[in-house]
Amino acid sequence: MCEPCALKHSNIWEIRALPANKNTGFHLLLINLKWQSLQMKVFDGHGGKSAAHFVRDHLPRVIVEDADFPLELERVVMRSFVETDAALAKSCTLESALSSGTTALTAMIFGRSLLVANAGDCRAVLSRRGTAIEMSKDHRPGCTKERIRIESLGGYVDDGYLNGQLGVTRALGDWHLEGMKGGTGGPLSAEPELELITLNQEDEFLVIGSDGLWDVFSSQNAVDFSRRRLQEHNDVKLCCKQMVEEAIKRGATDNLTIVMVSFHLEPPTQVTVQRGKVKRSISAEGLQNLKCLLQG
Repeated sequence: MCEPCALKHSNIWEIRALPANKNTGFHLLLINLKWQSLQMKVFDGHGGKSAAHFVRDHLPRVIVEDADFPLELERVVMRSFVETDAALAKSCTLESALSSGTTALTAMIFGRSLLVANAGDCRAVLSRRGTAIEMSKDHRPGCTKERIRIESLGGYVDDGYLNGQLGVTRALGDWHLEGMKGGTGGPLSAEPELELITLNQEDEFLVIGSDGLWDVFSSQNAVDFSRRRLQEHNDVKLCCKQMVEEAIKRGATDNLTIVMVSFHLEPPTQVTVQRGKVKRSISAEGLQNLKCLLQG
């Protein structure tokens, strides 16, 4: 196991707000002293909250009870997402009230290793000396890579929606939607994309947010905003509260869930981050869609 980072110095906070609708995001924080680990999970339900509740209650247990945990962590996490989705499908046949879906993002810290697994449009962003490092990709129909995968599995994108129904291309649940999933697979996937890095001293904090946050904040904007607030008061709880308030001021209409972990006791230091000189006027969502097109 890698040398542990100063998790005992970490500050963690989650705050939720519901500007306009009833679909609620959920989070879960797990600290395992045996493995010197921290797990942060965010679930954002759609079509109801039952799927988000189910995945919140089952996914962490499926991961830690796997015989290969934590030595084969990437393989375990990938397998656990799929197994949890299958268990949810079975439960839906017994209880129709569970028929809904949820995106899921989990960030796991073991020693100095950070693993992020994402299925959906929640996002994890790392601040590395003031530069935003995206630890996950948004799974939306506008992404060329996702569109190619969807069409190869018999699905289609209509007016920006998967099969004309969903605004995400990866999620757990949604088994009740015709043509999305099946025994041999389908265009809606529960398989997460993984990102694994080794943390270093320049890594300041990690922000995890549901899509409601990223609709009005770009990744770099979120890092800049958080750094300024932490330099003022070094209070992660207050920083999250201020970010939610700012998101609502900017017109956020979706529910907001934010989890933040700081890797240092001291506030971020003053740094000069080089910025492009080209002026632009584009929404955070539009910027993300453009990025997806450029990345292919």
